Amino acid sequence: MTISSLWLCDFRCFEETQVEPKPTGFTVLRGLNGSGKTSLLEAIGWLATGRSIRGAARETLVRHGTDRAILRAETLVNDKHNLIEAEIPSSRAASTQLNRRPVRHRAEIASALQVSVFSPADRRLVEGGPAERRGFLDEVLVERSPRLEAVVNDVVRVLRQRAALLRRSGGKLDQSILTTLDVWEQRLAISGTELVIAREALTHELEPLVSKGYADLAGHVEHVTLTYRRSWAGELADALRSVREEDLRRQVTTVGPHRDELEIRLGSTPARTHASQGEQRCIALALRLATHDVRLRTAPEPPVLLLDDVFSELDPYRSAALVEQLPPGQVLLTTAVDPPAVVGQVVEVARNSLLTRFSG
Repeated sequence: MTISSLWLCDFRCFEETQVEPKPTGFTVLRGLNGSGKTSLLEAIGWLATGRSIRGAARETLVRHGTDRAILRAETLVNDKHNLIEAEIPSSRAASTQLNRRPVRHRAEIASALQVSVFSPADRRLVEGGPAERRGFLDEVLVERSPRLEAVVNDVVRVLRQRAALLRRSGGKLDQSILTTLDVWEQRLAISGTELVIAREALTHELEPLVSKGYADLAGHVEHVTLTYRRSWAGELADALRSVREEDLRRQVTTVGPHRDELEIRLGSTPARTHASQGEQRCIALALRLATHDVRLRTAPEPPVLLLDDVFSELDPYRSAALVEQLPPGQVLLTTAVDPPAVVGQVVEVARNSLLTRFSG
C-alpha cells in the first residue's frame, strides 16, 4: 500500500503543492517548526480516516481567507491504482470520493489507503487519563475492523440518551422513566458488551508485542503489562440495574465501557505515575508499533507509516533502535534536523511550499 502522489489546495498554510513520496523506504519531510511539514501528514491522515491526526477542528484545516480545502492522493494497492479526493468546506460537512464515487463508509477508504501514525502527542496514551487509552483501543479496533465503528457509535449514542433521561428524571423514577431506562440499558448491554469483549481481546493480543517493542527500544528487558479493567462485574445489564438509584441521584451513568481502564505497568509499577518521561515515550512508541503489527494481519498490504517528529524526544540510541524496528513499506517522516540512520528521499519544506527534493 503506497501513496504515489499527494496534492493539496488551500489546506492549512499551503495554497497549492504536490509531493510524490518514495514508494518504499523513507521520504523525509524536513523543515523548521511551523513550515507545514506536519500538515502534509495531516492531509494524508484526513484522506485515510476523515479526521485530523492532531484532533483539529475541520474549519482550522482550511487556509485563512478561503472557503474550502481540496485534497487528492493517488495510491497503489495490490497493483490497483486508486484516486482519493476530499473536499473540506469551512462551513459545512466534508466529503470524500474514491475513484470518483462518493464514500459513505470508512471501510471503502480502507481498501485504498490505511495509515499508522506516530507523534509526540502519543505519550498521552501513557500519562493521560483512562479516556485516552479507551479511545486508542477503539481507534485500533475500527481501523482493523471498520464494522466495529457502528458498535462504538451505538455505545456513545446510547450513553448520551441515558444521560439525558437521567437528567430529565430529576432524580425520580416513575413508570415512564423506568420503561425508557429498560430500553436504553438493554441496548447498552448488547453494544457495550460487544465493544468490551473486542477491547479485551485486542489488549491480550497487544501485550506481548508491546513488551518486546519496549525492550528493543529501551535496550534492556523490563516487562510491560497491559490489563483491561472493567468498571463492573458480571453481566452489564445487571450492573446497570444495580446502580440505577445512584445514577438517578448523580444523573450520570457510573458503569459501562466508558468507565473502563486500560492499565499499563512497567515492571511492578503503574507507568502513568511511576515511569520517567523517556520510559513513557518508549512505551507509547511500542504501543504504536504493536498496533501496526496487528493491523498487518488483516490489511491487504502494510499501512503507510506517518512519523511526526518522533526523534525530537529520543536519544540517539533509541532513535536508531526505532528505525531498525520499523517494518518494510512506505514511510513518511517529519523532522527539523537529519534523522539518524535514515537514507531516502528528502523534501525540504518551507512555509507555503516544497523547495527542493533529492535522494540520499
